[in-house]
Amino acid sequence: MAKALTTRAVDALKADPDKRIEVPDPALSGLYLVIQKSGAKSWALRYRFGGKPAKLTLGRWPIMGVAEARGAATDALEEIHHGRNPAEAKKAAKAEASADGDRDKLSNVIDLFMKRHASRNRRGDDVLAMFRREVMDKWGDRDIHSIAKRDVIEVLDGIVDRGSPVTANRLRAHLNTLFNWAKGRDIIEANPLDGIKPPAPEKPRNRVLTDDEIKLFWNACDGLGYPFGPIYRLLLLTGQRLREVAEMSWREIDGDTWTLPDARSKNADEHVVPFSPEALAVLDSLPRIGGRYVFTTTGNSPVSGFTRAKERVDKLMAEASDDPIPAFTIHDLRRTAATGMAGLRFPPHVVEAVLNHRSGTRRGVAGVYNRFDYADEKRAALDAWARYVTQLVEGEPGNIVRIGGR
Repeated sequence: MAKALTTRAVDALKADPDKRIEVPDPALSGLYLVIQKSGAKSWALRYRFGGKPAKLTLGRWPIMGVAEARGAATDALEEIHHGRNPAEAKKAAKAEASADGDRDKLSNVIDLFMKRHASRNRRGDDVLAMFRREVMDKWGDRDIHSIAKRDVIEVLDGIVDRGSPVTANRLRAHLNTLFNWAKGRDIIEANPLDGIKPPAPEKPRNRVLTDDEIKLFWNACDGLGYPFGPIYRLLLLTGQRLREVAEMSWREIDGDTWTLPDARSKNADEHVVPFSPEALAVLDSLPRIGGRYVFTTTGNSPVSGFTRAKERVDKLMAEASDDPIPAFTIHDLRRTAATGMAGLRFPPHVVEAVLNHRSGTRRGVAGVYNRFDYADEKRAALDAWARYVTQLVEGEPGNIVRIGGR
């Protein structure tokens, strides 16, 4: 009869570099000492459950000694006798422990934040993209409790130092919302952004494209092709917001009118945009992909990838210009259109109606009682502005009434 395993016997057993070895313990049927080719040793119990062979890893040698291994194996055999599979129970316990250990990882907290809170924000995709771009590589695997004020300041300072102060301010705002949300759900006790001010001052943007830049921009859109070229041209012609145009659906268009539903409008007001003949010409040139979205490459979702498209516009404009072109954003096209319509002598309330603004003359009590939508006036302003842009692009200086010396 083979002798039961002892501490001295287990220590004396050597590994085989060519194969894994299992040494049975004669003192307890089913208990084995497993010796890996590397020399690592562990205990395992082999048994049958539900008519099928099964294995339960008990622990590593020498942390688990001979007596402890026999005790663990005996407990497992007792579980089997009562109809419970110890291997499955261990697997479930390990998964639960893993889930509990990972739930406070920042990446998992962000996932929950996006699901429970930010999904109600129409700009939720932008928030998630900023988190992925700016903090996930640095903090994603960290426990949210480990992120301190100093960590936040270092990240924000790095963004400012690379020349993106506005991005740093936006990230601070989004992180502040995230951590306040986590605090409200008792995930953390304190918000590390408390006391951190916006890292950079912001000045209201006043960038407006000049007439020469408008022409360069329009021609550069030819180089982009579908979908970004037509999107950018519509933005310039209509003065509307990027997301609202990019996510436009064919069913929102009726003849020469586009009705932006309140669910997609920034101020939650339905907004009617008359299309000028020039805007309609842009739409008429578009392919029909999938039949739902005006601007799509898949047919199932709106287009994305605006950052790279804007970089291509900048490059094409720079190549076509003899002089440096000051930086501008796509949102500056909206300001350019508004300034252009004002320069063509359309009153502020009409320009605000075109932009779907609730400010100035259309704000507060005046906005509540004045529900006139200025449909005819908006059409006149957009038609005049589109003619102005077309004349610039086609080089008809004799027909252009210059706006404010531009």
